[in-house]
Amino acid sequence: MNRRVILIVLDSVGAGASEDAALYGDAGANTLKHIDAAVGGLRVPVMQSLGLGNVLDAPGIPPQIPVAGAYGRMKEKSPGKDTTTGHWEMMGLLLPRAFPCFPDGFPQELIGEFERQIGRKTLGNIAASGTVIIEELGPEHLATGFPIVYTSADSVFQIAAHEDVIPLEELYRMCRIARAILTGDYGVGRVIARPFIGQPGSFTRPPRRHDFALEPPRHLLDIIVESGLKVYGVGKIHDIFAGRAVPESFSTDNNADGVNKIVTLLHNSEAGLIFANLIDFDQLYGHRNDAAGYAGALQEFDSMLPGIIAVLQSEDLLIITADHGCDPLFPGTDHTREEVPLLACAPWIKGGHDLGLRSSFADIARTIADYLGLNAAELAGQSFLAELQKEGEACERC
Repeated sequence: MNRRVILIVLDSVGAGASEDAALYGDAGANTLKHIDAAVGGLRVPVMQSLGLGNVLDAPGIPPQIPVAGAYGRMKEKSPGKDTTTGHWEMMGLLLPRAFPCFPDGFPQELIGEFERQIGRKTLGNIAASGTVIIEELGPEHLATGFPIVYTSADSVFQIAAHEDVIPLEELYRMCRIARAILTGDYGVGRVIARPFIGQPGSFTRPPRRHDFALEPPRHLLDIIVESGLKVYGVGKIHDIFAGRAVPESFSTDNNADGVNKIVTLLHNSEAGLIFANLIDFDQLYGHRNDAAGYAGALQEFDSMLPGIIAVLQSEDLLIITADHGCDPLFPGTDHTREEVPLLACAPWIKGGHDLGLRSSFADIARTIADYLGLNAAELAGQSFLAELQKEGEACERC
């Protein structure tokens, strides 16, 4: 048996507000539908052929029959709407409570301890858009050498620094110090290094961010590695799981680079899991309220998707989903509490399977474990493998 699962997370590509979205201030959010309306119709024919239009109320992406593979939506059971929570739940972990957030900034005693350990004062300590706060405080940072600390509606402690003022390794050292401090009631999901370059008025953020996540409890990746199968992380997967059970990791410059690395791995990987996060949707467009840019990124991915499907082997299983929403047309610049699409494609799947509304992202973990022949009874979720194996409409795309 040489079974491989390819799990691609389209970061923030939400499919409509969750039933509890109002608790997060997100009632009415719908990332895909609103982008579709903003650009007069998304052109994503490959994902549409896999069933994307069958799980959306988006006029530009109508339902398609027959469908290649299986399609559905997933609810997030854990509280929260951040990257860490979403990815951990996909690997079978349910959080009893959300990671702490600090919309009014971090307590002064915590900032004071951080400053003492790094040997510098800090700027900011507010909730802000990353690009905005860099423009606002960048000149003062250049003059003083003080790093910029900020957060958002998510559970993050972000440190921004110009690479000519605070070199990357020093910025990463500061993040490791923050990660050690931020525990217990202050245990945010991620500490994020946000390097930037350029001059005032034209600062840019190169693809050298680095996330320092909390150490997760035991999860599916541990079980896969312990079984002797392989786990390959593409993009920020290694960071999201604090490096644990991701022995082979491949960083990416952008979505296209991520897709190219997935294709390379499909030519050169062993049985197990290829787990990829494509971040551009969220980082470059969702948080910046750029619906046109978001649409372009979706269409670019869709145009590259045939290159993945074409090299799937007979025992491969491709799953495409998302970890939360980030509706660029919703008020604010933060993530949105949304259901996410679930698309499954494989040479052995016959089309037309409606997987319905799954009650947890953890259903992915149990399905992967089931397909790889692993005992994952300790994890949350319900496998949908049996539904994928049902007879259906024949389709040649996969």
